[in-house]
Amino acid sequence: MSKQPEEKRVLGLTKKQRSHLYTALFVIVFLVFFFVNNSFEETKPGPYPPNYKAKIDPSSRETAPDFQLASVTGEIMSLSDYKDKIVILDFWATWCAPCRKAIPDLIELKNEYPSEKFEIIGISLDTDTKDDVKPFVEQFKINYPIVYGEFNTARQYGNIQSIPTSFVLDKEGRIYSSYIGYVNKDIYKKDIEKLLEE
Repeated sequence: MSKQPEEKRVLGLTKKQRSHLYTALFVIVFLVFFFVNNSFEETKPGPYPPNYKAKIDPSSRETAPDFQLASVTGEIMSLSDYKDKIVILDFWATWCAPCRKAIPDLIELKNEYPSEKFEIIGISLDTDTKDDVKPFVEQFKINYPIVYGEFNTARQYGNIQSIPTSFVLDKEGRIYSSYIGYVNKDIYKKDIEKLLEE
């Protein structure tokens, strides 16, 4: 029996060979998509890394982006209105379990420090559940201002991807520290006490 030409052997794949080829092509396409997608994510704005801690020198701190956002009480709130106060910005949502866990600690912190020196601003990132925010605030008796965040707000603050994400600001409105995930109130207290000494 004569031997088939090399070209026919290459093109005439068996069913098993075709299966292996399709699998390999699928894996290659998946890997290309994965790496391209990850590269895109890395190019998004993100100046504040997880658990960022500013240098001791206040001049190295970045000014927190200002915002004008509607509160659950209908007022328009600006971050610049809170200059001369230490501020915790807490990005959260009603459906977020770690956010719920953090709220009692934030309520206690609000009670522990005088309002002329300290404030907490909760920035809700609820979108489809926006109507749940006001009843949630009333149910949990939240004693600090809650505003409705926007996509641009989250983007300004490092393109927030996870919640809760929080920022501690000094009296000049500069970012002293930031945290991703649940934060025990004692960690916040250390930051606050340090900033009160400045």
